[in-house]
Amino acid sequence: MSQMTTQQVAEFLEVKVERVKRLARENLLIARGEDAQGDPVFDQTDVEKYKELAKRLGGI
Repeated sequence: MSQMTTQQVAEFLEVKVERVKRLARENLLIARGEDAQGDPVFDQTDVEKYKELAKRLGGI
């Protein structure tokens, strides 16, 4: 499993960092921990699954 920072997730999903943090707060994208700055860290597989699901539902 590869870990992704909040910034990497934002770039992958093509959204702002604030949006990724909100998705984590609302448990729509599950964080696997926190980095040294206290920002969420995500599993790459989870992020890819979320992107696929969001596309099916009409967009992120």
